[in-house]
Amino acid sequence: ASGYLAALRAELPGERPLAGLAVVLDCGHGAASALAGPLLADLGARVVTLGDRPDGTNINRDAGSTHPQGLAARVAGGGFDLGFAFDGDADRAILVDERGVIRDGDAMLFLLARDLFAGSPAAPRSIVATSMSNLGLERALAAEGIELLRCGVGDREVVEMLRARGLRLGGEQSGHIVDLARSTTGDGLLTALLIADIVARAGRPVSQLLAPFRRYPQLLLNVRVKSRPPLESLPGVAAAIAAVDTRLGADGRLVLRYSGTEPLARVMLEGPDEPVVTELAAALADAIRAAIGA
Repeated sequence: ASGYLAALRAELPGERPLAGLAVVLDCGHGAASALAGPLLADLGARVVTLGDRPDGTNINRDAGSTHPQGLAARVAGGGFDLGFAFDGDADRAILVDERGVIRDGDAMLFLLARDLFAGSPAAPRSIVATSMSNLGLERALAAEGIELLRCGVGDREVVEMLRARGLRLGGEQSGHIVDLARSTTGDGLLTALLIADIVARAGRPVSQLLAPFRRYPQLLLNVRVKSRPPLESLPGVAAAIAAVDTRLGADGRLVLRYSGTEPLARVMLEGPDEPVVTELAAALADAIRAAIGA
């Protein structure tokens, strides 16, 4: 563990680069429990740690990145600049801003990408995210001159596309972030360290740093099915897809796919207006149900 912590510590220059930051960490009673607090404290941050009492049975229990509400409430109580929640094996992290608002991997990708390419003409100015990442991320990055390339769901898919395209940074909404210049896989502690460093150097609240990133309303629906024909081949579904194109156009994004493990069709729809997204997604789900519903 000491070698790992030393390697992480070496990522940030200076004696106490996080001095002045107040951070809450929720370790999910998992692998980060004995590591995250000492690491950020050694870098100068004032640290309060939650979920750091693993007993072999309580990993992720009402804590960590899958249950970040307690962390959000603690940060919202005041006196803190940000917080991070880790999952059990600490390969991913979720961010909480100074107001206690939970920010997912898309938000962290925006901060990391903008920092990576700041003042640099480095090419290609591209990162990788999955088909589930929010359209708001794509739009916010485009405004910064950064291209978002999409891949299938899963960290393995992210890494494969990064390597195939010769890129460096990618990740998922879940907070699994990969920077191939620093690591070959996701590392929640490294992600937290880099985000905290961005905030410390900027000297501005997380909410202000994320102001250009407007998250589009996103709705996910599952429909149990009895067969798996191409969804676009079903006339009712094709008509519902056409309605999405007509109503949302370039301001919407639709992903239709079958689950890889369950008899389910998945509908994911994004757009600027939540009631419209809800209406259109429901119509798509109804069309799938009418055609092949189980």
